[in-house]
Amino acid sequence: MTVYLVGAGPGDPGLLTRRGAQLLSEADVVLYDRLVHHSVLALAPVSAELIDVGKRPDGTRPGAALQEEINRLLVEHGQRSHTVVRLKGGDPFLFGRGGEEVEALTRAGVPWEVVPGVSSAFGVPAVAGIPVTHRGLSSSVTVVTGRVDDSSPTGAGVNWDALAKVEGTLVILMGMMTRAEVAAALVRGGKPASTPTAVIERGSTKDQVVVRTTLGQLSDVTLGSPSVIVVGPVAALGVEVSPRPVPAPLSGRTVVVTRSGPRSHSLVEALHRAGAETVEVPLTEQTGPSDGGAALRAAAKELDHYPWAVFTSVNAVEALMAEVRDARTLGSTLVAAVGPATAAALRAAGVEPDLVPDEHRAAGLVAAFPDYEPGPAGNVVLFPCAEEAPSTLSEGLEAKGWEVRRINAYRTVALLPPDSWLLERMAQADAVTFTASSAASAYAALKGLDGAPLRVPPLVMCIGPTTATDARSLGMTGVEEADGPSSEGIVAALVRNLAPGS
Repeated sequence: MTVYLVGAGPGDPGLLTRRGAQLLSEADVVLYDRLVHHSVLALAPVSAELIDVGKRPDGTRPGAALQEEINRLLVEHGQRSHTVVRLKGGDPFLFGRGGEEVEALTRAGVPWEVVPGVSSAFGVPAVAGIPVTHRGLSSSVTVVTGRVDDSSPTGAGVNWDALAKVEGTLVILMGMMTRAEVAAALVRGGKPASTPTAVIERGSTKDQVVVRTTLGQLSDVTLGSPSVIVVGPVAALGVEVSPRPVPAPLSGRTVVVTRSGPRSHSLVEALHRAGAETVEVPLTEQTGPSDGGAALRAAAKELDHYPWAVFTSVNAVEALMAEVRDARTLGSTLVAAVGPATAAALRAAGVEPDLVPDEHRAAGLVAAFPDYEPGPAGNVVLFPCAEEAPSTLSEGLEAKGWEVRRINAYRTVALLPPDSWLLERMAQADAVTFTASSAASAYAALKGLDGAPLRVPPLVMCIGPTTATDARSLGMTGVEEADGPSSEGIVAALVRNLAPGS
């Protein structure tokens, strides 16, 4: 039972620390700020409770979640949940009010741990090529908030007159709303109006914008929040390379990823490399079969009775092999895998597949499977699969003379509908990806904020023909098939359909 204050970094979800990602994957409750990227939130288990306590740029919070209320929520959940993650943009202890939250937890006797994050004060200028210290230009750096009034009850407000006289680099956070007053205060204190100044909006993200100006002209910069302001000679460094790099093929596009759990990561990473923004919304999850696994356990005890065992999913491999103490239990049983991912799961369990078809789908496996020839081993094929799996493979093998013993290894169930903010992003996306028919069905059942069926993006990318057929049967248009049953195949097809000039 611990509350973890985790820094999510300056914006790019790839800058989250490994420790932070691990804790998110184990979280029971996540309290997150406004600026946390949704891809980071997607690392939390689908069962985790997500609570938005983010502060808007004007200082207000949804539902009047003031700091005292956040402290109360942290204590309440910390006392009853095993793992609570307080997810903050940047670093929890740099203008993140993490110290106040730690004090509240300590008073309540709730254990806590701080997981530092990459602060926007240093990470954002670095991504823009601006070193906050540089030999010959700056040997010190001062980080301040953009607050300009002197009404702090503790007298700990910013002394702009003193800062104006300090050599080195000045990094100002949360200062865009008060940039004119900040600049005026520094100039009054003696800082030259000609001092190089840089403003970096949405630093480290694909929407990053860098404007270089001078202190005297800072008020003319019209960028929004979040922005980091750098004042000092180093602000003139890091000039963007010309010509500008060629944009990634999916730049400016948003893709909904409906795959759940760790298996979505390779697709998300491939989409990010192609320049796409992703909205990760697991719609289904795999759980145990309706019989509690009784049939699966019975099959695992007599694996060597079957001449063949056939697998069409990683989930089926993992479910059956979890019941097998030793891969040698298979004895002389031959093993078939529908494709590379399923074959890799078998190898991870110590089983080398005897058959992997060139066409990685059920129909391809049927085509590559041998006809039954009478012999002492019999003709019964073990087929562990999802309860809702189609009959394509069973019917195809039976047509070749085999008897298929279908065992329910797991079932796929729909999750609760996504939060409203995710529904909005889904409705505005350019494409949605489905790696299973169950995800397409779950999407078709979703309702928008107005109660009407949720808008389906104009491009529906399916991993294979079965999923594509099922998506069309649900009334979806713009349905396309991936170039292969892999993350790379999905992204290649998205690029072909969405890239400029396609």
